[in-house]
Amino acid sequence: MPVRPARWVPAVLAAALVLPLLGAPAGATSYDAGLSAPREDSYYPDHGDPGVDTLHYALDLTWQRASRTLSGVADIRLRATTGAPSFQLDLGRALHVSEVTVDGERATTSHDGDVLRIDSPVVADRRYDVRVVYRGTPRPTPAPTTRGDFQSIGMAVTADGQLRTMQEPYGAFTWYPVNDHPSDKALYDVRVTAPRGWVGVSNGRLVSQRRTSKQTTTRFHLEHPAASYLVTLAVGPFAHRTATGPHGLPLSYWLPRGEVAHYLKALRHLPDDLRWLEARLGRYPFESAGVVVVPGASAMETQTLVTFGRQTWGRPIEARETMVHELAHQWWGDTVTPSDWRDLWMNEGMAMYLEARWSSEHTDITWRDWVQAFRGSNSFSREEQGGPGAYDPEMFATDCVYFCTALMYETLRKKVGDRDFWRIVRQWPQRTPDTNVTRAGFERYAERVTGDELTSFLDRWLNRKSWPMATAPDWPPRS
Repeated sequence: MPVRPARWVPAVLAAALVLPLLGAPAGATSYDAGLSAPREDSYYPDHGDPGVDTLHYALDLTWQRASRTLSGVADIRLRATTGAPSFQLDLGRALHVSEVTVDGERATTSHDGDVLRIDSPVVADRRYDVRVVYRGTPRPTPAPTTRGDFQSIGMAVTADGQLRTMQEPYGAFTWYPVNDHPSDKALYDVRVTAPRGWVGVSNGRLVSQRRTSKQTTTRFHLEHPAASYLVTLAVGPFAHRTATGPHGLPLSYWLPRGEVAHYLKALRHLPDDLRWLEARLGRYPFESAGVVVVPGASAMETQTLVTFGRQTWGRPIEARETMVHELAHQWWGDTVTPSDWRDLWMNEGMAMYLEARWSSEHTDITWRDWVQAFRGSNSFSREEQGGPGAYDPEMFATDCVYFCTALMYETLRKKVGDRDFWRIVRQWPQRTPDTNVTRAGFERYAERVTGDELTSFLDRWLNRKSWPMATAPDWPPRS
């Protein structure tokens, strides 16, 4: 998710102290790994359709810098979850559709706002191959937040014609047709053709790179299913470097040409930081890790390849803290992903908690300082934004889901003890990888591990606009 609200914590602390082919024909592979149980979101119901379960996206994209035109062919294998005379995908109104086929037959469509309706009847649990041909200049969409480091989400075109995207909680629809909801994970193969001297970058493993006198074409394969908000695309003057992480894990860095040495120096600690996380969370859950550095002022835990805004780099130690935060999401948020945006607290709070733990071991900021900062946020964030499990939908990803939840996790640790707490932290993402999760599921699992009844504890910490301070039987936490 975009990096925590900028500069809040430092200010408080200062005061305190076998590869499928693109467009594979029907029946070529089942893509069963992409099976999901899509649902309508309780916060943002206008995005995503629970009647559609996308299994695989094969995206063939060409970026024409001079005309600022993105041309795309999206081959989508999907499963209908219910019978209907038509179905729909999310697609930005700035992208103009020239052709849609369903199982090879041309279909009539209507493109109303950011919804592409496809008038082709579907039968429950049957699979279909849908092709959408489109082109246009991508435009981001307003973000439902009051944060200052990002006001829009989705695909952005920079002044010099680069492409970059950060799209949580929705915004993938600004550059390809998609069921834009985290409960619908899918597999991805992406081919990007960029103008000469530039390169297109996406998630997963780089399969091939071919240069001609006029363009560069790259192909990427994502081995594990991903939620749409965790898919990245960047086109620009990147240099590619590789490294090796824990147990031979391939690391891939896509860095602004001309600044490679600067960023490589900053990234030299990434293997060690992955080892630190693995010691607490278990083996890294994906086929590769890395970072793409783009123009921008935030960071995002895009699966296998963190999207990192250049303006977020800042001081080296702060950038490293942020990188630990985004890498922690590869477990909490990426391999296990909330089914509903109401449960953003689950992964953001844990990434914040682990970032703070890392910081207390590697910087001059103590754990006591961090807890004091979390308590400071609890004093005012809840009243303005709501509890972290019931935040204002127009205040997406603000302080409460980070800091209030991090303090909740610390209180839970004191309540149940180190052994059970760290067992939950480690096993929650390991027990059901590549799935979607819910608050109810987390509660049941935590109760099974600890033997404690935790419903009232979670209700107090997640739902209340007022902080459950001295009135709560679990505060102050026992030593």
